[in-house]
Amino acid sequence: MPRDLISRYVWIVDTLNRYGKLSRQQLSNLWMRSSLSDGEPIPERTFFHYRRAIEENFHIDIKCTRDGMYYIDQDTTRRNRTFTNWLLDSFAINNALKDARHTEGRVEVEDVPSAREFLPTVLEAIGDSRKLVFTYAGFNRSRAERNILFCPYFVKRYKQRWYMIGRKEGLNDNSDNIRTYALDRVSEMTMGKDTFKMPANFSPTDYFEHIIGVTQSKGAIRTVRLRATYQQAKYLRALPLHPTQQEEVHEDYSIFTYRLKLNYELVHEILSYGSSLTVLAPRELCIMVNEELRKTLENYN
Repeated sequence: MPRDLISRYVWIVDTLNRYGKLSRQQLSNLWMRSSLSDGEPIPERTFFHYRRAIEENFHIDIKCTRDGMYYIDQDTTRRNRTFTNWLLDSFAINNALKDARHTEGRVEVEDVPSAREFLPTVLEAIGDSRKLVFTYAGFNRSRAERNILFCPYFVKRYKQRWYMIGRKEGLNDNSDNIRTYALDRVSEMTMGKDTFKMPANFSPTDYFEHIIGVTQSKGAIRTVRLRATYQQAKYLRALPLHPTQQEEVHEDYSIFTYRLKLNYELVHEILSYGSSLTVLAPRELCIMVNEELRKTLENYN
């Protein structure tokens, strides 16, 4: 799908979300003021083509009232809506910045390494179920591993880095073949001619259901309890650490409960909050955090 078309679809969805309900004429008037229109209105036939494409590609229904007012059906709940929302947000921000004439040099964003170079190839391979061949220079290896044959199942963005998760070829056919590769450590990537079939019972949602970050754990799911200061609780309330988050509110603090597997990213996420967050349970996680703090303090002795 051409990028310009996606931008047009996103503009329509974003505009209807912001205004609530609009007639086709009102929407067309706003369109003429955007950077996508060249000052021309949206022809009626074109609008209905866009409307149908939005439903097919983003699984978002644009409905119309009896008096001709168009609106987004907020009750639409489809699989992978989180990805759709992220995609819409990304394009909506891009369109907004284009329409804002005087923002150059006044908007700061974080860089995402290697997204432009390798992400399009990975996404194309995922869409066509085609294997990838690449070189990978992992941080824990002294030499780069070459000619890795890989079946990319899905991608995930975490802490401003893109990761691809899938099956590495050449090993025994079991769950241990699942690997995670950071795109900023990849080089010389090519898309092969061979195709693969993703297991029917394997999904990104299930794979990361009880995980913080991208590092999978073979351990059991644990009940994690964290005590947050009154001020820090506000931030966790606004931006939950994980979808399983539950809160017990006390006078001067809150206790947040999660269902998680213990891994490297969880420990470092907790440490990033400093003294405003304390591990209450499980004991194993307390030891992991304490050990990391001990090693850190040794660097300053």
